[in-house]
Amino acid sequence: MFENSERTSIESLGEFGLIDHLTNMITIKQPSTKKGIGDDAAVIDFEGKKALISTDMLLEGIHFDLAYTPLKHLGYKSVQVNLSDIYAMNGIATQVTVSIGISSKFPLEAIEELYEGIYLACEKYNVDLVGGDTTSSRQGLVISVTSIGYADEKDIAYRNTAREGDLICVSGDLGGAYVGLQLLEREKLVYIENPNIQPDLEGKDYIVERQLKPEARKDIVEMLKDLKIKPTAMIDISDGLASEILHICKQSNKGCNIYEDKIPLDPMTYETAREFNLDPTVCALSGGEDYELLFTIKQADYEKIKLMMDISVIGHITEPSAGCNLITKSGVVHTITAQGWNAFKS
Repeated sequence: MFENSERTSIESLGEFGLIDHLTNMITIKQPSTKKGIGDDAAVIDFEGKKALISTDMLLEGIHFDLAYTPLKHLGYKSVQVNLSDIYAMNGIATQVTVSIGISSKFPLEAIEELYEGIYLACEKYNVDLVGGDTTSSRQGLVISVTSIGYADEKDIAYRNTAREGDLICVSGDLGGAYVGLQLLEREKLVYIENPNIQPDLEGKDYIVERQLKPEARKDIVEMLKDLKIKPTAMIDISDGLASEILHICKQSNKGCNIYEDKIPLDPMTYETAREFNLDPTVCALSGGEDYELLFTIKQADYEKIKLMMDISVIGHITEPSAGCNLITKSGVVHTITAQGWNAFKS
């Protein structure tokens, strides 16, 4: 997409020159986008639908490490983590805005690489980039993405509407992103100690990709719609299964039972966790960044999903007095506690 092969100072372009350079090839795909980049504000018309809006910020050194995160992957991921919030509302994502803070260490070619990933995500998920901002940063790279979408009011899935007896479901498998991060961190330390040693990631492609290039689960939203299932509650798994189910239970004023042997784990996640002397179940419960969908459905809908390979039923919603519990493979009952990502942990 971008052809520059030399190092170009961003200062030579200026803010508006940079914006023009990065956005001059944008083509509008969504009929709801009435005006994209080029005016004071984007104009979006959802024709009677309810608008859904979510924002996430990614900070260098906090949310990502450029020692092992390619900028193209980072651009892709920054869009994915935002689209996931729209899908977690059972909605359709249609637009994003992207704002970046850039330190002087980044030449134009680096920002072009970042935007390659952003545009790839927009193309794959059929969303329009309709605005944003650029500024200088003294704290490293800062990325802020706002995702915009829509849904019919009757289709929106909230966190606070789970009901007693509902089945708890999760898409995909869990823990892979966290275990992939442990692998990348290990290889970074090895490289720091001896730069002549190349990273050893052979055979670990799946969990590395789960960390560096997650995929928002638009397909699950479409699948549920095709099956005529509306989740009674839904949330995306950004902070770990334990944290997310506690959000649903707290906001719905309910309890839950989750069964350890029902939590979906990829064999590579399981084996690599063991290599690191980690409990695979704990990785799934507290690791985070899987960006799968956790949702509840009526028991009557079980027959519709029981043969779906990418959806696992892992438990059920209970009365609030029963508490939130994990039933281990040996039948021991543990209270679920949230030990996942803390944005303000020092």
